[in-house]
Amino acid sequence: MSEQEFSQACSIPDVVFEAAEKYAGISAIEDNNTRIDYADLPGHALSVCRSLMHFGVQTGDRVAIWAPNSARWVLAALGLQMAGAVLVPVNTRMKAREVADILERSWAKALFIVGDFLNVDYPQLIFQDCPESVELKVLLSPRANENDMGTVDWDTFISAGKKVDSILARERAQSVKADDISDIMFTSGTTGSPKGVMSRHGACTYAFRQFAQTLGLRPADRYLVVNPFFHAFGYKAGWLTSLIAGATIIPQSVFDADQVFQRIEEERINILPGPPALYLSLLEHPQLPDADLSSLRVAVTGASTIPPVLIERMRTELGIATVTTAYGLTECGGLATICAPSDDARTVATTSGRAIEGTEMAILDPDGNPLPANVSGEICLRGFHIMEGYLDNPEATRESIDDDGWLHTGDVGILDEQGYLKITDRLKDMFINGGFNCYPAEIEAILATHPGIAQSAVIGVPDVRMGEVGCAFVVLKSGEQQDSDGLIQWSRNNMANYKVPRHIRFVTELPVNASNKVVKAELTDWF
Repeated sequence: MSEQEFSQACSIPDVVFEAAEKYAGISAIEDNNTRIDYADLPGHALSVCRSLMHFGVQTGDRVAIWAPNSARWVLAALGLQMAGAVLVPVNTRMKAREVADILERSWAKALFIVGDFLNVDYPQLIFQDCPESVELKVLLSPRANENDMGTVDWDTFISAGKKVDSILARERAQSVKADDISDIMFTSGTTGSPKGVMSRHGACTYAFRQFAQTLGLRPADRYLVVNPFFHAFGYKAGWLTSLIAGATIIPQSVFDADQVFQRIEEERINILPGPPALYLSLLEHPQLPDADLSSLRVAVTGASTIPPVLIERMRTELGIATVTTAYGLTECGGLATICAPSDDARTVATTSGRAIEGTEMAILDPDGNPLPANVSGEICLRGFHIMEGYLDNPEATRESIDDDGWLHTGDVGILDEQGYLKITDRLKDMFINGGFNCYPAEIEAILATHPGIAQSAVIGVPDVRMGEVGCAFVVLKSGEQQDSDGLIQWSRNNMANYKVPRHIRFVTELPVNASNKVVKAELTDWF
């Protein structure tokens, strides 16, 4: 894709204005009692834009959202992007100090935050640690606690925006260009410190327009978005793709197999992407023989090795006509390759498809030389959707993107003669738990703060349901006594749930090589 072609790509606000004209009369979002028609969507988003302008948010400011999937999440995101601000999604499973670190390093000026969620008072959780840069905190849902913790409720926030001329807000939204930064999504790395990946509006809209076309999404399709909005799978492949295609966004705040089953049947869901664990839960559900899942038409999965029989079962037992897999990472906007719906079950299960239009893909050796078909090496990408770089981290950016513009993914794979990608390993010390990337270095850094732990090493181990889970090999300090259950509970209190090791192995020492680096291959054998 040339720079000239990219210049014709549109911003996310442009997508909203275009959708209002093309899809008027179709529900854009349905969330409990909330129903928003495509024709009315720009007005709702501009109301958020006007309020942010009233509170002093300028073009280029960063605005974070820390909340589960909901209609207001989408409205907040669209509104801040119409205001020219940059979206910073925050994982709802993170603890206060993890969130505070992201808010501080992104210099977030405002924060949209959930009230009470899963028996946690989020504003109270972040109150002590919230950095001074955050001048505005807006509640997306009510709280039981009467102390406002410095927050503004949604209705008060929206009312304040009426003081700003709607014409000025629309002008601000229309001034957002395809080249502007749309979001900063924090992803961890081998250093153990999350890095902010900066992406452009046009890269998002161009890539996921292809995604919608490949899947055959249609206006008025009903898309149950179970994947979290703070993740590219729920944000870009989820609600943004829906807006591009004119589908109805139906947010699901947490995955619950019984609830998802019920919603598919009662709300006639057509589109249901998710990690393999989601479909395994549906296939194992006791109500499957009696359920009416005939509305389901499209499924997209990936993120781990998939047995071909799962693809066949999704097609036959769940009745899903279009089942495909895709590959991407945050640094390339979440999408690099995808299988065609016409590909057979084995191809869909054992490969991640071919590169999308405008993307170059190569398998390179350690010296940066391209390797022939069916020879294993590092998967490298080049094209319009490669990140602008890591926020305030030029050194890490240079390590990831070479002088020739290749993004080094850290994943190992092969390309066959037809250009299909098969992922065989990871250079990065990462595993994927139910669709979430888990970086051992980050988990080990948190475990190092435990007063009884002298050393730890974390690896990913197979799990039937989640694909992979963490196993921590722990060396205790002299005289310390700990048990697995206690350490797992401590981990739950100090890190996001998906990072929590599901297995603990206490050892007297860790295997190391001549450079005194832990040999994790030996730990895998030990497990």
